[in-house]
Amino acid sequence: MATITTFSSSLKFWFVLCSFSFLSLKTLSQPRVNHLHTFCNDQADRFAEASSYDENRKSTLKYLRATTSDATYLSVTKGLNADIVYGMYHCRGDNTKRSKSTCRICVRTATTLIAKTCTNQKEAIIYYEECMVRYSDYSFFGLLETSPKFLTSSPSNFPDKSRFGDTLSSKMDKLITKAASTTLWPEPYLAHDQQRVNDFDSSYVVESLVQCSPDIDSGNCTKCLRLAVQDILDCCSRSRTAQNFLPKCLVRYNTSSLPLNDPTTPKPRPSLGVIKGNKIFERTFTAVITASALALVGL
Repeated sequence: MATITTFSSSLKFWFVLCSFSFLSLKTLSQPRVNHLHTFCNDQADRFAEASSYDENRKSTLKYLRATTSDATYLSVTKGLNADIVYGMYHCRGDNTKRSKSTCRICVRTATTLIAKTCTNQKEAIIYYEECMVRYSDYSFFGLLETSPKFLTSSPSNFPDKSRFGDTLSSKMDKLITKAASTTLWPEPYLAHDQQRVNDFDSSYVVESLVQCSPDIDSGNCTKCLRLAVQDILDCCSRSRTAQNFLPKCLVRYNTSSLPLNDPTTPKPRPSLGVIKGNKIFERTFTAVITASALALVGL
């Protein structure tokens, strides 16, 4: 009997150990998402705990969290009249092409954090590098909004003599045109590519991406992207890495150095992108910083 007890205990130990190892490996294999900023609009109306708006907000975020199987964009409306809540999520199309679970994990994480951070504001938006989630008591569908925005760049710059600023401006013009004129699903209004650049005594690869929310039209997509690019050119045109997130579009690029004698030229990735909307709308938000600025990752 003693031998049987020892054997059973050993089996139990190894079962628990294997289960723990499996769960650890599963956790490690999940895509990592990077929180950038949470904006809670303190100028918007407030709602009371357990109110109809509170319940509709919970229902909206729950629906977004549960409906991230394939789509990179989803909008939803819950409630009526003064208690109505409009919500949406939008994932980066290039990440979704690599791994659909990235969008799902990002939206689930974002919907949880935005509810905890913006406890009673009727309007909020949260930015991750991989997705954005927002809700409001007004319908923002189809509107071009230029705030709140989140822009960040690397401290590492190209030298003054570099032509990188001109290269970046030209490249973004082409990508904006491509994104705004493409109507392919499931990632409309998306364009990204890689390009090798030889610049004085350096050689590097530029990976760039532009993307608009599918609820605006082509003209407003172009306007949004041009504003986002201009922000970058005005503040940090020599930065080796930068990204600018607006409610209805995003722009990002990353550079990596190459030896001058490296003959390798990266093959451009396919670009996608389009949908509708027609109004221009701006609102002012108060930023709530819930995490330190994270180092930029490659596209």
